[in-house]
Amino acid sequence: MSGSIAYEGDASAAGLAVAIVAARFNEFVVSSLLAGATRAWAAADGAPDRLSIVRVPGAFELPVAALACARSKRFDAVVALGAVIRGDTPHFEYVAGECASGLQRVALDTGVPVLFGVLTVETIDQALERAAVSAGNKGGEAMQGAIEMARLLQALR
Repeated sequence: MSGSIAYEGDASAAGLAVAIVAARFNEFVVSSLLAGATRAWAAADGAPDRLSIVRVPGAFELPVAALACARSKRFDAVVALGAVIRGDTPHFEYVAGECASGLQRVALDTGVPVLFGVLTVETIDQALERAAVSAGNKGGEAMQGAIEMARLLQALR
């Protein structure tokens, strides 16, 4: 469209402050997501002292900690990391669904981008594949999305 203005976030974390809220449950998976997210932060020129890591017991607790981070006004974005792996009970649906809707509500209610780096998978193998430190690490992808959204919202203000 001629004369229109396009808005898009860029990939530089320089000057941004981001919080990672990470679950301890399924730590064998979440630790790799966390490593991917911190690597992506460093690769985007994010300052180490502008990245905060908040640990919570499990995925169900991610929304309340993300809300506290967003309301603090100290962070340009929040990255939520966790892993919910289906078991033999309906517990998976409750935890995964409430986690997702809670994190979305935090973003909408506060205007702070909250990126969903929570794996919701059928098997441990699927979780390990998505958390691999090689290409495709979902923690790294969530961090890249957080940086882009923080920059986009800065441009829109």
